[in-house]
Amino acid sequence: MDNERNQRRFESVYSKKVRAGKRRTYFFDVRQTKGDDFYLTLTESTRKFNDEGYERHKIFLYKEDFNRFLGGLEEAINYIKSELMPDYDYDEFDRRQEEYEAEERENGTARPAKREEETKLESEDDISW
Repeated sequence: MDNERNQRRFESVYSKKVRAGKRRTYFFDVRQTKGDDFYLTLTESTRKFNDEGYERHKIFLYKEDFNRFLGGLEEAINYIKSELMPDYDYDEFDRRQEEYEAEERENGTARPAKREEETKLESEDDISW
């Protein structure tokens, strides 16, 4: 009974997967607390070079920090885009990702989804800032 309740605690209410190149994927998972509150986990999952597993980094974001976090993120990204690299084509990565995925489908080399393996919470010792 306790184990079932604990497992439900870590299940996502909502999940969004964002592929970022060949080796990196971001996951945005909304989870529910015991007290029927919600929080967001942001996970960066990077396939290791030797293709033996994944390295994960997590951030736990709580509702009281949503506005400040989003504001800080937008400010930092806008600073890079407007002040540091205003002439850079930021859509280049989207085009390259679309080409990569189309090539994978064409060649039949698309990797099978490993969503469960990549996002499973193994313990509460995950990295959180």
